[in-house]
Amino acid sequence: MAKSDQPTTIKKYANRRLYNTGTSTYVTLEDLALMVKDGEDFLVYDAKSGDDITRSVLAQIIFEQENKAGQNLLPTTFLRQLIRFYGDSMQMVVPKYLEQSIDSLTREQEKFRKQMTNTFSMTPFAPLEETVRRNMELFQQTFAMFKPFVPPRKGSVHTAEAEEATHEPAGETGNIEDLRRQMKDMQERLERMSLEQPKKDE
Repeated sequence: MAKSDQPTTIKKYANRRLYNTGTSTYVTLEDLALMVKDGEDFLVYDAKSGDDITRSVLAQIIFEQENKAGQNLLPTTFLRQLIRFYGDSMQMVVPKYLEQSIDSLTREQEKFRKQMTNTFSMTPFAPLEETVRRNMELFQQTFAMFKPFVPPRKGSVHTAEAEEATHEPAGETGNIEDLRRQMKDMQERLERMSLEQPKKDE
């Protein structure tokens, strides 16, 4: 059956049951996870209020997947750092950075798979490392755009030194290093997954 160009509407009822209006059947989070993997787009609405709750349902799917033995993808350090970004001045930059990073990984996943399955390759993560490097540069450039809008701290004197301190936040280096460590953790998980998952026919 051909996929529709329009996202499928999923309704969530008070009893937490999910109803697929496209197939007129009740579905589970596992069913929605399979729809995502098959490239089928959908939107989830609260049946009573009509609110779009797609984000929370997708997060719930990730939670369910993370609880499966051997299926977790998100390193603990990554989750901790992600929590720290909530309410931080970096919060407006992080979503775009993560979106572009996962988009690059998705577009080049076949290249990464071939690199990881090639036992004669000395640097299986070279393409991934290059992608991460480019994303880190973009992240730093994007963050620099917001620096002029960071208000000066109370009681500070507007001098050349103070201005330089404003443009070089003390926590920026730490945040960047944390992100690098997190991406390294993700690389290691990808490598373990490639070894555990049987090679697909090309």
